[in-house]
Amino acid sequence: MRFIASLKPAEKAVAGFVALYLTVFSVWFFSIGNTEFIIYIVTMLVLVALVGATLRVAEYPAAMLWALAGWGLLHCAGGGVPVGGEVLYAVQVLPVIGDGSTEMTLLKYDQIVHGLGFGITAWVLWHVLVRHYPETRHSWTAYAFPALAAMGLGSVNEIIEFSAVVAVEDTGVGGYVNTALDLCFNATGAVLAMGLVGLGERARG
Repeated sequence: MRFIASLKPAEKAVAGFVALYLTVFSVWFFSIGNTEFIIYIVTMLVLVALVGATLRVAEYPAAMLWALAGWGLLHCAGGGVPVGGEVLYAVQVLPVIGDGSTEMTLLKYDQIVHGLGFGITAWVLWHVLVRHYPETRHSWTAYAFPALAAMGLGSVNEIIEFSAVVAVEDTGVGGYVNTALDLCFNATGAVLAMGLVGLGERARG
């Protein structure tokens, strides 16, 4: 209760939003027997706890918290919303390469969420870095390290997906090409995010 009382209004709003959709999707995944995404829900709860535990240390801006919450919602929707006999993650949003019948398909909902999510991750890491080490602000270190760290966390995400493949039969996780594409989109999102942060920093002087 003390923790809840310490939350700022914007933080309470984000927490309520996240709690709502995690509850809804957890019930949905249990009802359809989707044990793969139950593993991901548990992972998300760990991440929510990590953010919550560092709120007063990091003082994340409200926009950043909403971005993280939005990413979580997109992730849950990707695994839980059925579209034409498959989940949203498998849907080809723009026909750039392929037709969705092979792993070498662009541009899929899954790839967009990977790019967006690890772009947000890089942004969060940048915020933490320059908050605790303000002397790095505007330096290459402040942009390169968060981008590289976000790519590393993207690799951790792939390990979690591999764990789901090992633990659960008939997952929606793809093979080698899918993993490689995920890593490429993680990197692209992280680099673009740091480019945008750098431009914003330069504009503000």
